[in-house]
Amino acid sequence: MLQADNRQMAASSPWSPVEEYTSRQHLREQQVERHESRHIALGYLKLLLIAATVVLAWLSRNHFSQSFWLPGIPVLLFIAVAVYHTRVLRRQADERRAVEFYSNGLARIEDRWPRTTERLLPEQEIASSLYARDLDIVGKGSLFELLCLARTRMGEECLLDWLLHVPSLETVYQRQNAVSELRGQLDFREQMAITGEAISIGVWPEPLKQWGAATQAFASIWLRWLAAALTLLAIGAAAFWLTHGFVGPLFAVLVVQWCLVRYLKLQIAQTLDGADKAFQNLKLVAALLHEIEKQPFEGTHLQSIQKQLFSQPLAASEAIAQLGKIVDYLEALANPFVKLFDLPLMYTVQVAFAIHAWRERNGHELASWLNSLGEMEALLSLAAYSYEHPEDPFPTFVDGPGSFHAQDLGHPLIPAAKCVRNNVEIGNPARVLLVSGSNMSGKSTLMRTVGINTVLALCGAPVRAKQMQLTLLRIGASLLVNDSLERGASRFYAEIEKLQAICSVAQQPGPPVLFLLDELLQGTNSKDRRIGAEGVMRELVQAGAIGILTTHDLSLTHMDHEDGTLRNMHFQDAIVDGKMQFDFRLHEGVVTKSNGVELMRLIGLKV
Repeated sequence: MLQADNRQMAASSPWSPVEEYTSRQHLREQQVERHESRHIALGYLKLLLIAATVVLAWLSRNHFSQSFWLPGIPVLLFIAVAVYHTRVLRRQADERRAVEFYSNGLARIEDRWPRTTERLLPEQEIASSLYARDLDIVGKGSLFELLCLARTRMGEECLLDWLLHVPSLETVYQRQNAVSELRGQLDFREQMAITGEAISIGVWPEPLKQWGAATQAFASIWLRWLAAALTLLAIGAAAFWLTHGFVGPLFAVLVVQWCLVRYLKLQIAQTLDGADKAFQNLKLVAALLHEIEKQPFEGTHLQSIQKQLFSQPLAASEAIAQLGKIVDYLEALANPFVKLFDLPLMYTVQVAFAIHAWRERNGHELASWLNSLGEMEALLSLAAYSYEHPEDPFPTFVDGPGSFHAQDLGHPLIPAAKCVRNNVEIGNPARVLLVSGSNMSGKSTLMRTVGINTVLALCGAPVRAKQMQLTLLRIGASLLVNDSLERGASRFYAEIEKLQAICSVAQQPGPPVLFLLDELLQGTNSKDRRIGAEGVMRELVQAGAIGILTTHDLSLTHMDHEDGTLRNMHFQDAIVDGKMQFDFRLHEGVVTKSNGVELMRLIGLKV
């Protein structure tokens, strides 16, 4: 809709995402203002045409037979102006949404994006993850909130699935290639953001997929012809009643129709079962699918997604649009006038037949179409992130034992001006980093940084680093562990349950585990903590895992590591002019001082 203007801008595309977004935002704002002026002018013109109609009707009152057509001229002009006015308002609404699209993009680039909202996501899948909450993958101000630009539940669920599960290496590279191609297709990304209905998140895929896959039999075709014939008979009987005053034929036809509706009642109910939720926002689905269908793609993965939408004689967008029209007829039953003529016109029966026929033709492909839309929306979310962070590279993957190597690694949720970057090497030879240091020095942030960038890498997105190389990894994190009054479980018991789950995953076939364990076993005494920590670390390392442990307990830094498996690192801090200061830089060796007592004294405790 706005692509002509976009093509003009492409010829003089600025050099950075900020300049590109700003330029496009200003153009859209100018278009909004122009259409606002047209909207006001067209409003006055419509009032003028109404006044002209009244004046001409009054002037022609004495010569109506000769000049009755004069008032019709402004009426016809009013209709034409009203149609054009509707188009102007629709265009203006699209341009306002485009302004918002670029404004939100600038907010993400400048680290001003809102961190106060949380989308409604499948809690069961999140709860079963060994790292989703620990690494801020979901929740308020999370990685998901930063990345997700999807307008449908399919797109949200697809992106969430990518963030919570480890794909094959081939899949990772397919996504990287697709993101690289979509990154520069700003016109397409804009259209996908503004096209269709102006809703935040639409379409509930599961009810729609279940409805499409349902296979219950419906009435035979001859009953549909019978219903159509009875409708014609009812119209004819009604005409006979109006002209001859005899209602008997109409009454007889209505009785037969009522019997047919009663006979088909169960089948109609099964056909329309779940329609209230399944059929929501079909127009949005059709509009988004149409944008995907007409986009020229070069990459094989994007082409394969697009190809799924042409698996039937009708393109997916056209088929969904057809279903949307049928649903509009179904929703018209809420109109009392339509309801009045429901039985004589066999309205509900005919709509049910139409829906059943559509499902017979296209129902088995519906899930594939919705999945294709969800995958495209997930890829577009990653493409926007890649475009808005041009300095972030794609990671490279290697075969062999578990490893993670990153240079200038930073946390993508920390504003760039505050983010301190570190080099991190795990595996070959040291498979475990034991990081010591005081509170607030950066130990937990380091683990979250490693974990969240690994998640980005596995889902096919760029990472916040100068460069990064790793193997495929499964993540197990224990950073946010709480006691449970409901289960009667202490924090320590909850922690060891989490550790057992991580160790269990490490023993299972698959990629190596990357474990991230914060303040390991802090809920017990120092002796038990050291014995437990050595046992957990030994079990994980023997299973091929790699990872990071953090601790305040310096006794853990003396765990047996003669074979080079464990490498001590630390974060430093200092008290300067009565204030705690941190450099958030990772240093070799064990932390050499403790400032807990000094910190307690600083806040007024008499220790």
